[in-house]
Amino acid sequence: MIRLKKPKPGFFEKIIAENKLLSISDRQQGMDFLIELFAEIRPAFGKHKKNPEQNLLRAVTAIRENKLVLANVQHAFLSQLVRTKLTTAITESGIPLARNFWQEFFSRMRHKLLPPLQDENDFLYVLNRIFYKKSDFEWVEEIPRSSWIQFFESIGFSFSARENAIKTELLQSLKILSFQVAQLGLEREVLYYLPEEEQEKDTPFVLQNYKVHELESLLLDNADNTAIIAASVQLKQIINNAFELIHHIRESHTDKGASLNQTYILLILSNRLERMLLLADVLDADGQFDTGRLVDVFRLMVRNEKRKNSIREFISQGMGYLAYQIAEHKGSKGHKYITSSGKEYWQMIRSAMWGGLIVSFVAIFKNLLGFLKLAPFPQGFLYSVNYSIGFILIEQTHSTLATKQPAFTASAVAVSLDTKKQGGEPDLDNLAVTVAKVSRSQIASFFGNLVIVFPLTFILAWVFDLLFGYKIADDAAAWKLLHDQHPWTSLAWLYACFTGFFLFVSGIIAGYVQNKIQYGQIKERLVKHPALRLSVSPTRLEKIAGYIEKNAGSIIGSIALGFFLGFAGIIGKLFGIPFDIRHITIAAGNAAIGVYGLGLQHIDPWYLLTVLGGVLGIGFFNFLVSFSLAFIVAVKSRGIHLSQYPRLLRILGKYLLKHPGEFIFPPKKVVG
Repeated sequence: MIRLKKPKPGFFEKIIAENKLLSISDRQQGMDFLIELFAEIRPAFGKHKKNPEQNLLRAVTAIRENKLVLANVQHAFLSQLVRTKLTTAITESGIPLARNFWQEFFSRMRHKLLPPLQDENDFLYVLNRIFYKKSDFEWVEEIPRSSWIQFFESIGFSFSARENAIKTELLQSLKILSFQVAQLGLEREVLYYLPEEEQEKDTPFVLQNYKVHELESLLLDNADNTAIIAASVQLKQIINNAFELIHHIRESHTDKGASLNQTYILLILSNRLERMLLLADVLDADGQFDTGRLVDVFRLMVRNEKRKNSIREFISQGMGYLAYQIAEHKGSKGHKYITSSGKEYWQMIRSAMWGGLIVSFVAIFKNLLGFLKLAPFPQGFLYSVNYSIGFILIEQTHSTLATKQPAFTASAVAVSLDTKKQGGEPDLDNLAVTVAKVSRSQIASFFGNLVIVFPLTFILAWVFDLLFGYKIADDAAAWKLLHDQHPWTSLAWLYACFTGFFLFVSGIIAGYVQNKIQYGQIKERLVKHPALRLSVSPTRLEKIAGYIEKNAGSIIGSIALGFFLGFAGIIGKLFGIPFDIRHITIAAGNAAIGVYGLGLQHIDPWYLLTVLGGVLGIGFFNFLVSFSLAFIVAVKSRGIHLSQYPRLLRILGKYLLKHPGEFIFPPKKVVG
């Protein structure tokens, strides 16, 4: 006889079988209980434990269906809340402590080398004991916000401050945050960017401090609930007014620019105001509680405690603060590259056709410059100047170059799921619609560029031959032009990826320069420059300053891209490494010159089709790399972790299957 092994009882089955109620006064027992509870939720190798969301929902079901389980979970939480110090967790965890980016950076460096001691009576010690694995933040964030809300609501109490010990800790935390907000609200980077009428009176950043003192007095005097609720409502309104001012400053960045220090201060202000709203919600005595806000703070704390000494994470976040502002400049411009209606779609094609016309001449001049027998550096310099002039002409004539779109459209796409502007979960459905718009806009611009570049460059090569009696490229040179675009007998697609990276970097440079011009008030400083005012008429100086303010970022970005492309091949030759660029429009122009040089009758049709396919592949990799990098930066700068949203690809896939045509042509009825 084979004796079947009896299955081991689960965590909740053990609680029911033991039929014991935890004591609120036994902190260690409560902590052990919570460690086991979250171990039950943590994903494991077992057949039924791989999915953390399903594990959490099973826990929610057990809590709701059994009163003993519910009571034990409540007592376990209370044993930690009542008998630990909450102030540090509320006022510090997940919020940068230093007012300056570099101060915080060097502080983390010190703690990385020699971690600070952690007080066992601190709530953060409990948090680290419960979430003891370095990767715990990953599955905590993987579980949707709505599921965590269900979990905390199922526990059945609103985290109210009925216990005096909790009330004292929460009030102390509220006061600390209140003083910090008042101080930061008076910083020059904040105060001088407020509307003029706000600068002449006490701002909400200061007013909230008075209301916090009033609420504290009412709570300590055990005033009736009506007075406490009224003071809390007023405090929440003042905090919301403070958020509106922060939003006003961020909205003005398109016109005024931003600095790393300013965006850093605004981030700290926002974090502290969010914590104040959470505390006001707990202390207001109205019997209602925003569990979603608690979940946001909970997930932020877990992530911060697991990553608090990560230099890489901090640098990534810090650069994201400034990238957010740079992306705003690119995002606002990116909307002009996204088509919604049929009219806009055809306008995009026409604009791209003009861009193709300019690129045709760039391709011809680039090949003519190759006739000059120069040293590598001057050769690369001339190539770069040729590219830069072409890109600047495209920008100044408001034409379109397909490959310059992704760096801008990616930021605009990120706006469609922007949590910093809208709060809550990213809007993935809106993202799917925006991606469809970007897809068809990109196809329209590629079509507009290529439908002109190939035939016009072919015609220009023929005209050159007629005028000067020899071809721009023939025989070996012409074969090389075709071979360089071939998808598998050359490294064309790898070089296309390098080009995509350069396109991304040039977009960042353009956004950064435009941001610095706005923030540094360059226009006003030029207009009021004492030497320029004496030598240039006021009207002319105003026009020059306005032109610089409007166009300097895009011009410098175009020059940067031109020099990246112009010197890439030279660097590859100097160092003997496989390093070069392949840009779809230049590649199409080179292919046209090669085809004319050899003559269609001397080229195998299959080989020619393969080369043309290689050109299209170059465009695809130009777009893919540039868009992906820009999108990652734009999304990351908004504090969104796309790994939390596995639904993204599913939603995009469903939208593609339901509306495949919208990824190529605009719908007859415009989708907002």
